[in-house]
Amino acid sequence: MKSFSQQLIDEARVAFIEGDYKTAEPLLNQPTLINSRNTEVFQMLATIYYDQGKFNKAIKTFKRALEIDPGYTDAAVGLSIILNDIGRYDDAKKVFEDAKALLDSKKQSTEPNVNEKFASKHAELADLYLQHKRYSESIEQYTKAQQLSEKKADYAVRIAECYVQAGQKDKAIKELKAILQTDPKLITPRLKLGLILYNGHHIAEAVDQWENILRYDAKNQEALRYLKMAQAAGVTTLSL
Repeated sequence: MKSFSQQLIDEARVAFIEGDYKTAEPLLNQPTLINSRNTEVFQMLATIYYDQGKFNKAIKTFKRALEIDPGYTDAAVGLSIILNDIGRYDDAKKVFEDAKALLDSKKQSTEPNVNEKFASKHAELADLYLQHKRYSESIEQYTKAQQLSEKKADYAVRIAECYVQAGQKDKAIKELKAILQTDPKLITPRLKLGLILYNGHHIAEAVDQWENILRYDAKNQEALRYLKMAQAAGVTTLSL
């Protein structure tokens, strides 16, 4: 039979997942939970406070979760998101990096799928930096994600997009060509490369990239669509 505390957590978790924060918050604030050392309780509460715009309270609550478990990546990322939102970018980066370093020191990086989990967290931070047009920091985080993940091509495309937005199309092209050297049959990077070339008025090179895709996948709808658009009069800019 479940304990009273576990029943409260289970009820709160269901409400939290469903987005019913009005139900979840009072359950999580029950003395038996708020005085516990259950990191999930504080992570959920902090997320609720963040949703309510109570940033200081959310920061304090995320920090409480990290006091209990400094390697709790969900809390570290949640705290990083808030710090990014209020412009404390360096603090946000340090929170996440400290949590990762602690886990690495405990050699937990050998656990199955933990590298992919870390990669996704780096990507979350990268997305935030990109939203704030902090391109160098975004590229740094995407690169770390790429190093940890098996999804090298996906992160190469994201890195290329950062370079494009930063006005460094040559570096974007270099990034994509490098990943294509590892596997010429990769579709998404070649699609993106074609778009960058096309928007840079290198029409013949762009068309060559899309036609190359059709050699591997003759029915690829995106490549066919881009080729058709490239042939249409008045089309000057395409986007992926």
